[in-house]
Amino acid sequence: MKKNILVGVCGGIASYKTCELIRLLVKDAFNVKVVMTESATRFVSPLVFQTLCDNPVYLDMFALFKEDRPQHIDIAQWASCAVIAPLSANTLSKIASGICDNLLTTVICALPGNTKLILAPAMNNCMWENPLIQKNIQTLKNLKKYIIMPAEKGELACGTYGQGRMPSPEDIYSKIKSALR
Repeated sequence: MKKNILVGVCGGIASYKTCELIRLLVKDAFNVKVVMTESATRFVSPLVFQTLCDNPVYLDMFALFKEDRPQHIDIAQWASCAVIAPLSANTLSKIASGICDNLLTTVICALPGNTKLILAPAMNNCMWENPLIQKNIQTLKNLKKYIIMPAEKGELACGTYGQGRMPSPEDIYSKIKSALR
């Protein structure tokens, strides 16, 4: 049975790595759909993701489609597993607070209870270490539904060295495969 993977993409320089994640999933015969935040479109074009996954890319919560149900419900119920890579500090905090002010956060809130959500954060090390971000991470960990991959340590796009790098596409791919077992 072909598995459906929903990939959420937030704004951040690490979003270019999500192209490789999608390539790995498609190569392994997963059916992939992408939901992007508006800021994510500033880093990688929706056309790139659409071409890689051969499915429409979802951007606008109020776009008109021909589905029988609201778009965010259809997308959420379609997914066998969901991943957000990269996960920004902004979207992380919205999810932890139950804020649904864009298509991605609304879809995540509407995921069925048995659908695993893998979060692959990427942000500056000071943002990662911020006590509010760490509190939000702990809030999500306590819910057991969320699989939070720790940000990796290394050179960051801003030129600093520290923890904040998005996990590698290969590691995220492995986490998706194990979540589906």
